[in-house]
Amino acid sequence: MDNPAAAAERRTVTVGEVCLEGLRVLEGLAASGLRSVRFACEVPGLQSIVANDFSASAVELIKRNIRFNGVEHLVTASYSDARMLMYNRTGKQNCFDVIDLDPYGSPAMFLDAAVQNVNDGGLLCVTCTDMAVLAGNSGETCYSKYGSMSLKSKFCHEMALRILLHSLDLRANCYQRYIVPLLSISADFYIRVFVRVFIGQAKVKMSASKQAMVYNCVGCGTFHLQRMGRAVAHGNNMKFSAGTGPPIGTSCEFCHQKHQVGGPIWAEPLHNVPFIQKVLSALERNPKRFNTSDRIEGMLSMATEELNIPLYYTLDTLSSTVHCNTPSLLQFRSALLHAGYKVSLSHACKNAIKTDAPPSVIWDIMRCWEKLNPVKREKLSETSPAYHILGTEPSIEANFEIRQDANPKSRKMGLKRFQENPEANWGPKARAKAGGGISEALEERRKHNQNKRKTSPEDTSFKQFTCKKYKQGSCDLGDSCRYSHSLVDSDGRDSCDLTSDDNTTAS
Repeated sequence: MDNPAAAAERRTVTVGEVCLEGLRVLEGLAASGLRSVRFACEVPGLQSIVANDFSASAVELIKRNIRFNGVEHLVTASYSDARMLMYNRTGKQNCFDVIDLDPYGSPAMFLDAAVQNVNDGGLLCVTCTDMAVLAGNSGETCYSKYGSMSLKSKFCHEMALRILLHSLDLRANCYQRYIVPLLSISADFYIRVFVRVFIGQAKVKMSASKQAMVYNCVGCGTFHLQRMGRAVAHGNNMKFSAGTGPPIGTSCEFCHQKHQVGGPIWAEPLHNVPFIQKVLSALERNPKRFNTSDRIEGMLSMATEELNIPLYYTLDTLSSTVHCNTPSLLQFRSALLHAGYKVSLSHACKNAIKTDAPPSVIWDIMRCWEKLNPVKREKLSETSPAYHILGTEPSIEANFEIRQDANPKSRKMGLKRFQENPEANWGPKARAKAGGGISEALEERRKHNQNKRKTSPEDTSFKQFTCKKYKQGSCDLGDSCRYSHSLVDSDGRDSCDLTSDDNTTAS
């Protein structure tokens, strides 16, 4: 029970009031300071807010916005390198209770300082917009920044979240700290995670068993996870050991192709469902508080429905692999439910299927579906994944009769789960210029570069290579030769016989 004396001292704090026992907030990369101003104007129980940026012009803009909104008593502008600001405020009395990092691109360089400077049990909010790196376009760059190899796959957006959580936990472990995710969201062109950071040497030992390597088949897309460590309870004690494996052979058992290895990634839940339900309850009490309430409700509702199972399959990929028609979402979900397995959607992808069913059951369901929607097997290559997958008879009889529980609640209610782009060219804009100027609009750049790479038919300067006779030392044009002898003109002359000032090109 709560201490009666402490309960008597509690009081209600209004928005905009300084609370000496309240939270200390840092927005490390504040830019205009908009988020810090919103904290001051909308969140009660705050002691102080530091809006920091390493741009002098940005700091001047922050100061102006602070004065304009009348929050000088709560918000302080700071001109500093965010890393040094956090490193210089070590110790329980100086640490922040909430740290928000929202850079343009990768936050990797700030994570080490952030996990040290947030208080025990404090909140760390991190945004990443370098999705090309996290989604597998540059696996080696992802490893250098986050300590994990990303894979270019259909589950890349959820894997990006798990790579970021792995990186946060790994850096926190260096200082006997560990993370507990509250909410992890993939939306639009970025990902954002909200985690609490705790101190505890015993819990840090559990971290190895929370990470996993990913084996992803390059042919059919089947994936397997391999935990990095094991934690087994022995009475009141825990025994830790290395993980055992590998979980698969040298080639895929379904399509006989090789695997890619990615990770390590965070293999524990992405969300804290009780926390999300509290946020939804607060939203229901005041639905008009935010202009984006509909989207908040839709995405958070989907997050509560997600299974705590890493990664997912997509219906279009499964169907494309076996070259058959795509079953409806409800049909495939019903087949998994009839087979006795759990299934859910994912907020990270519209047609995602998260399930605890093993890959063998998923492909058996697709084999049964192919029998109802036959493909021309005589046209399948013997080396294709479809040939090997369909060449095996299913071990179960899939039932595609639609069940009522196959349709999730958020979908039945028609909640706004996936937002469509509100305008053309929606997405991250160009990085701000060093001098504080505004970058050229995307449409203007496209007009400026239109037809830039097209070469005029009269221009022969693009042929900057010599002919075969020149390499043999028998070309009459000598060093001025820039034509190929592989073509002959209409008069039967070699193209090298043309004079250097002749503008006619061989065709």
